[in-house]
Amino acid sequence: MPAKKAFRQSVKRAQRNRSVRSAMRTGVNKALRSMESGDRDEAAPVVTQAAGLLDQAVRKGIMPRKTASRRKSRLAIRLNKVGEAAAS
Repeated sequence: MPAKKAFRQSVKRAQRNRSVRSAMRTGVNKALRSMESGDRDEAAPVVTQAAGLLDQAVRKGIMPRKTASRRKSRLAIRLNKVGEAAAS
């Protein structure tokens, strides 16, 4: 394959990956900010949405499966701590 064509393809792929990666990071940051408010009922759907964005990044090949799993687990642990803090 000619180097010019390979370069054009890599630019297209990088652009596509950038948008998915950006959306994933934004979703995770929104989840973390919503948990800071201390309201579990408000934070739970945002965390669920962030988990979906992490799964999407895995499907697109942007993030390894176990990395996404670890991040989702850490989000869930933080969400549970928000629930415990509100209950006590």
